[in-house]
Amino acid sequence: MSGLEWATRRGMGALAEKMGIEFTEFSIERSVATMPVEGNTQPVGLLHGGAYVVLGESLGSMSANLHAGAGRLAVGIDINATHTRSATSGVVTGVCTPIHLGRSMTVHEIVVSDDQGRRCSTIRITNMIRDRD
Repeated sequence: MSGLEWATRRGMGALAEKMGIEFTEFSIERSVATMPVEGNTQPVGLLHGGAYVVLGESLGSMSANLHAGAGRLAVGIDINATHTRSATSGVVTGVCTPIHLGRSMTVHEIVVSDDQGRRCSTIRITNMIRDRD
């Protein structure tokens, strides 16, 4: 089964679905998802900073869980984001790549860009991997 099939079967969770996040590519080495700006904005019309983080955490945590494998679970223990541009319309795209893939910990970087390919946010997430109960 491909990574994208695995992610589709597992599902992204209710929050990611409400925000319109859609995976377009999914593997241990690289995962990509899109999210509409409309419906995820602050009162002044900018994409909400928390929306960037939800996109980043959805990509990073799901990627960490694919890496963890059967019988194991990856859970987020740290996340940070630096927003460098504001998206106001269209769709943003998050590209997730691993920085560290260990037996007990992963670190991923997620770069979120607007429709013009301009970086809007850089997110880093650390996940702890443990055996499922």
